[in-house]
Amino acid sequence: MDLILWRHAEAEDGLEDLERALTDKGQRQAAQMAQWIKKYLPATAPATLRILVSPARRTQQTAQALGWPFSTVNSFAPGARPEALLEGAIERMPIQVAGQVLIVGHQPTLGGLAAHLLTGQPGQIAVRKGGLLWLRLSMPHPHSATHSVTASLLAAMSPGLL
Repeated sequence: MDLILWRHAEAEDGLEDLERALTDKGQRQAAQMAQWIKKYLPATAPATLRILVSPARRTQQTAQALGWPFSTVNSFAPGARPEALLEGAIERMPIQVAGQVLIVGHQPTLGGLAAHLLTGQPGQIAVRKGGLLWLRLSMPHPHSATHSVTASLLAAMSPGLL
């Protein structure tokens, strides 16, 4: 299973965190990244793609740039535990199924999840606003003594590189 971690694009400053909207620059970042994502997804997308999005307005707007249906996952809100993202992704698409899960979320949660999957240790990987990390997850055989999910990095992209 591929796991795409997409950080929301640039948003307005504001006190009401969940209501912060994308700036004009953020709208452009989201549109550019959406085009890049579509270019590299398999031809079977969006049928094989599950898009899971934080309830924050800025993440909803970022996901809307793809133009495909998505599900809002309240447990992906700012401050979510990295493990909650992985659990939510696996719950909606078992690892044994070929496909992609795209999560539109926040730092430091996305970077914490990526660090854990790539290194097996707690840590942090910086994900720029509007940027993404594309991981391929693998899991040992269900009867294996270990049940940890591991990942390899397929791509890291930020709006400034597009």
